[in-house]
Amino acid sequence: MSDQPIPEGLSKNALKKLMKQKKREEDKAKKEAESDSGANQTQKKKVKEDSDLSPSQYFEIRQRAVSEMKTSDGPNPYPHKFEVTSSLQSFLAKYEYLQNEQIEEGLISVAGRVQLKRGSGKKLVFYDIHGEGVKVQVMAEISRHDGAVAFEELHASIKRGDIVGVLGYPTRTKRGEVSIIPKDMVLLAPCLHMLPHQHFGITNKETRYRQRYLDLIVNPSVRNNFVTRAGIISYVRKFLDSNGFLEVETPMMNQVAGGATAKPFITHHNDLNLDLFLRVAPELYLKMLVVGGFDRVYEIGRQFRNEQIDLTHNPEFTSCEFYMAYADYNDLMTITEELVSSMVLALKGSYKIAYHPEGPEGPVQEIDFTPPFKRISMIQGLEEATKTTFPKPEDFDKPETRQFLDDLCTKLEVDCTAPRTIARLTDKLVGEFLESKSINPTFITEHPQVMSPLAKWHRSVPGLTERFELFVATKEIANAYTELNDPVVQRERFEQQAKDKADGDDEAQMVDEMFVKALEHGLPPTAGWGMGIDRMTMFLTDSNNIKEVLLFPAMKPEDITKAQELTETVAVEKHIAEDFHKVQKEDLQKKQKSGKKEGKQKKQQQEKKEKKKEEDPETKLVKAAIKEGGKKGQDLQGMNDMGGIKYYHVVMEKCEGRMDLLEAALGGMNKEVDEAADDRKGGAGNLAKMLLSANVEQLALICHVPADFTELPIDEWVKEASTGVPNLEILSNEGGVLKAVAKADKDKELFPLKMRDAIVGLGFNLLVKKGLVNDEDDSDDDFDLADAYEDNGIEW
Repeated sequence: MSDQPIPEGLSKNALKKLMKQKKREEDKAKKEAESDSGANQTQKKKVKEDSDLSPSQYFEIRQRAVSEMKTSDGPNPYPHKFEVTSSLQSFLAKYEYLQNEQIEEGLISVAGRVQLKRGSGKKLVFYDIHGEGVKVQVMAEISRHDGAVAFEELHASIKRGDIVGVLGYPTRTKRGEVSIIPKDMVLLAPCLHMLPHQHFGITNKETRYRQRYLDLIVNPSVRNNFVTRAGIISYVRKFLDSNGFLEVETPMMNQVAGGATAKPFITHHNDLNLDLFLRVAPELYLKMLVVGGFDRVYEIGRQFRNEQIDLTHNPEFTSCEFYMAYADYNDLMTITEELVSSMVLALKGSYKIAYHPEGPEGPVQEIDFTPPFKRISMIQGLEEATKTTFPKPEDFDKPETRQFLDDLCTKLEVDCTAPRTIARLTDKLVGEFLESKSINPTFITEHPQVMSPLAKWHRSVPGLTERFELFVATKEIANAYTELNDPVVQRERFEQQAKDKADGDDEAQMVDEMFVKALEHGLPPTAGWGMGIDRMTMFLTDSNNIKEVLLFPAMKPEDITKAQELTETVAVEKHIAEDFHKVQKEDLQKKQKSGKKEGKQKKQQQEKKEKKKEEDPETKLVKAAIKEGGKKGQDLQGMNDMGGIKYYHVVMEKCEGRMDLLEAALGGMNKEVDEAADDRKGGAGNLAKMLLSANVEQLALICHVPADFTELPIDEWVKEASTGVPNLEILSNEGGVLKAVAKADKDKELFPLKMRDAIVGLGFNLLVKKGLVNDEDDSDDDFDLADAYEDNGIEW
């Protein structure tokens, strides 16, 4: 109106009225402009205020606001139901045809999490809502709003991170983005916590792994790893189903930990009063099903191995195993090439993928899955790589072969910790010279029998088995072999594994009589195969850390003290539960008496924990060292009573490489024992022992030899045992006690843990040489020297 010319020929009164109307319109326009500007500033101020809050302040304010919503007459911030008529993915696909600024009049409802909120005056608010891996823009206009809650109040209550439902009209904006204009919006679940900044996301890996839900909210690309993982499992399942395999489920808890060479987890069944092992592999049960007539079976599921956590290992992991009657390992190599190569092509669109073994910032490797894959016979490959002639495969179970492999590892500087068995030494050589060179898919085949207790002997080369492992980028992803189906030979292999376990290999398998009995009913010629789903996912998602492909990986507790207290509480509750099962059959009076006793014990344990909390950390360390010394002193005295051993090497776990803690431990170990007391810890003052403890900075050593011991003087013992530790410094040597330390030296590759192990190894060899310890125990029949060492945490 203000831009239009004043018509001519108007009366004075008409002209006056027209001027008043013009002024009113100008005032109204000015007021609206000021209002919009003020609302925009208020919105900016609110955003600024939110961003200035600390996370705890934000949580407090938001929690209070949500509490007020729940007590007000308005909508419940946690409604029971919201009718969604379209997923976000379907919404984007369905309305792709819309032209710019075109509005579809049909109502549609969607839901998602608010990742971004931005205001444009008090009449227009934009949101980005995410879900199912996609984003949809919400363009909330006051002119289209028709909800129970006023426009301003509604949008003031919605924050970043909230889950909202939107009922509105599909449109495409001026800029060409498919969006929705809401008629109404509903808060479905408020987010009480301040989310990390959308641009930076979460970069701390500890936070990402511990709070995976937050990682998925803030870093949407992480979702792709688990979509790929699901795609791998789905592809494997379809491939096997289409080839006539039947998917089955077998027990997770077993009385014997068999099917793989691994250290198991142990659990307890209260009703049966029985310790059970969580399975390390489903192999034995699946082969029993083949005996029963299921010619082709497979299982995809969790396995549990009580081993290290590192970039490629997690204590629980997912594998696929299948067993195929009337097939051998050659057939399975062909099937593996077909399955793996076709899966990579289907999921990645090419046989070639890029992989960063050292992380996103490191060098890239191109891995080519084009079939056929390279094949290397294990012993032949080792001979070529080391330029050494190996013993004949049929001699691999002889002591001379073990000595040959031991010497070869020493010569080639291949590290192998005790026990240095034939299987472990061979495995270390393979890792160093064959696996490390396998970048593109490579089959390493024909393992020695001592490494494969469940595989069938090679039909043309005695001493070898018909087995292969598939390696990609130096990591094993599949393992398979022609199955051993002779029950007599299977029992012999199990017994050899049991002997290895007795010699200190806690990953060796035990004799499974139930499985041997099943073989006695006849297992047809069969081939078995296993693949690690997690590791395959790592390659196809370009992840060098297994935690990136596990939704909830195993993590060290953030609060060690709290975790230890929880462990103690669980132990108490377990004790109470076990006692409860025992007293169920007793009368009420006994049950009440038992309950009082349990309550008293629990109270005493609680008081003990409270007392521990009051102690300063240094006192706790000293007490722990004394306690460990006393316990191991008791063990040494018991071993001396049963086996006659007088000299020992003892690794102290609680002393943290500190000399003062080692001295405290030695005091606990040598403490005189009151034979009438219940606690008989200590009592090893009459024995010779070398105590060792290491941290990252130094190795600490205390050697104590009683005055009347003449077989091996303390100077000679320490000197001979420390030959491999040139920087050992003797601090003192008096009264039959020698103290020494060795500092870490990275330049010379002198690391405390390695130095500790070297001293134990050389020292033990010296004891054997002097006849002070027999490498084969010929003492009391009920006493097993190796088991005693292992059970008591003493180096053998």
